[in-house]
Amino acid sequence: MSTMLDQTLLERVLADLDRDGYSVVESLLAGDEAAAVRNGLREVLDRTPLGRNDFEGYQTRRIYALFAKTRAFDALALHPLLLGVLDAVLGPSYQLSAPTGIEIGPGEKAQGLHMDDGIYPLPRPHPEVVLNSMWALDDFTAENGATRVVPGSHRWTDRIPVDPDETVTVTMPAGSVLFIAGTLWHGGGANRTDRPRLGVLLEYAAGWLRQQENHVLAVPREVVATLPERLQELIGYGIHPPFVGYVDGRHPRRVLDSIAK
Repeated sequence: MSTMLDQTLLERVLADLDRDGYSVVESLLAGDEAAAVRNGLREVLDRTPLGRNDFEGYQTRRIYALFAKTRAFDALALHPLLLGVLDAVLGPSYQLSAPTGIEIGPGEKAQGLHMDDGIYPLPRPHPEVVLNSMWALDDFTAENGATRVVPGSHRWTDRIPVDPDETVTVTMPAGSVLFIAGTLWHGGGANRTDRPRLGVLLEYAAGWLRQQENHVLAVPREVVATLPERLQELIGYGIHPPFVGYVDGRHPRRVLDSIAK
């Protein structure tokens, strides 16, 4: 995996997000890299239960507390293109909100359309406060549950999508990534094949918002202490300027330093 930021690619992704609310970068990971990540999730998936409601999907497995259970996604959460997009869209302060492995099983129906920032009571229009990235670890096809998006809906202020023809199915080969603005209407597709489809969402939110998943509790401190410093910050051991997130009047990294010693 490249550790260099492709500025031309970054500008293209940002232009796509501004115009359409989403952007696809095909084959950002080589085939063997995507396979290695997929294999790293296999043991976790095998002990993950099926979903409990229509939104999760009764034939879908969702890996919560992702960074407590596997190291397979540490590097991707810090991918230079992803961080470059986040810097431009969310500004200098953001955090992981709801990283989730999603394996849509055979027979799963399409997920209802939704906006990822819809959980926050913010009137539209508003600046982007959420950015999601879907990493394809299998080929995403129209038949196996590829994500459906409503192009341009990130600019809507007073309507919801009601016509299925408004959606576009985002197909992409394994190793690709789909960037989704938090204001865009989208949803997982139906899996009409006999094989599951695996992807991982890395969702980020502005540093001043509460994260969807409480990673400070979900990921044991002993595990967090072994992670790269930037990933520690993204999980929640950081400060939103000037001092949101302090612990006993100090930077939360002091807590991790005490564990390391």
